[in-house]
Amino acid sequence: MATFGITEASAQAAGVKNIVLVHGAWADGSCWSEVIPLLQAQGYNVTAVQNPLTSLADDVAATRRVLAMQDGPTVLVGHSYAGMVITEAGVDPKVTALVYLAARAPDAGEDFNALAATYPTAPVRAGIQKHDGYLWLSEDAFVKHFAGDVEPARARVLYATQQPVSETLFAGKTTVAAWRSKPSFYAVSTKDETTTPDLERFLAKRMKATTIELPSSHVSMISHPKEITALIVEASKI
Repeated sequence: MATFGITEASAQAAGVKNIVLVHGAWADGSCWSEVIPLLQAQGYNVTAVQNPLTSLADDVAATRRVLAMQDGPTVLVGHSYAGMVITEAGVDPKVTALVYLAARAPDAGEDFNALAATYPTAPVRAGIQKHDGYLWLSEDAFVKHFAGDVEPARARVLYATQQPVSETLFAGKTTVAAWRSKPSFYAVSTKDETTTPDLERFLAKRMKATTIELPSSHVSMISHPKEITALIVEASKI
């Protein structure tokens, strides 16, 4: 397990100045609001993708559009379900490193749902609700299990801005595994009640990622923004 500190002028010292952040399910680009100013203060060009969460292909396409806008080497960061997106889109030649936050990291063609089913069911799943072909999280599940270490008033704001996902979204499969060819970093959330921490550890070990562990709920970029920023900065130095 590694620990990193944030240093002055990190972006200028590194070859990478572009950071692309990809949100997961039941969230939107605003979930990066704690991390973005910390990265910008160090000179990075930061862009948050707005995934439609309608299909894996649609989300990969949205991420590729943002990558095409970058003017050079880029670190690609994915939270939760977006680990699938960066695993597929991360083969882009502009991408120098991948950062996974409590994220899915399937191998090419892998049935990730089947893999996840070999681990204990996370408490958040009891709060999944279906409406008109889309899945939402109940307020109780969101506040207690999805963002359990975030101040409740803040968690309720995040709940109000959650983006529902297509009920078929999680059935998508990647065709490539960018982590097999790109340096990878992983932040395990040890208090996660959305993705089992032991599954996160397995994924990090399988990809031989530089790994940190944080005493965090599923949303480590909100509850531990300094540590997450430091990990992204470290990835930019590759």
